[in-house]
Amino acid sequence: MGGINVKAKDAQVQKALLDMSTTAQINDSLKLGSAMLGEIGNVGKLHKPRVEQAGFAVLKAPDIPSVLVETAFISNPDEEARLRSDDYQIQLADALMRGITRYFARNPPLAQPRPVVFLQARLRSHSRQ
Repeated sequence: MGGINVKAKDAQVQKALLDMSTTAQINDSLKLGSAMLGEIGNVGKLHKPRVEQAGFAVLKAPDIPSVLVETAFISNPDEEARLRSDDYQIQLADALMRGITRYFARNPPLAQPRPVVFLQARLRSHSRQ
């Protein structure tokens, strides 16, 4: 986890390492979410001005920032119509990419990059869960 051996024999050390890793992951996720939200705000109206937190399992990866992006409410006819627009979808995707790029420019990864094959296998295993 984060380049640290979590197989430490002391339960207190394991708990401390997990707590530190979880805190860092939450902080990184909030930073990433804020960068993305700032860019989305340039494309359309935001329902809430700041990032919210939720306890979804998909947002609890201990070693990477995790975000869930809600782009609109399909129960709102105006927002649904915008989501159906190719131009709006492109603007939204571009805004998300700018936010991700801005986050990583300010917070470069500290760990060595993993091979693409490893990432693809990991993504496949997560998509089955």
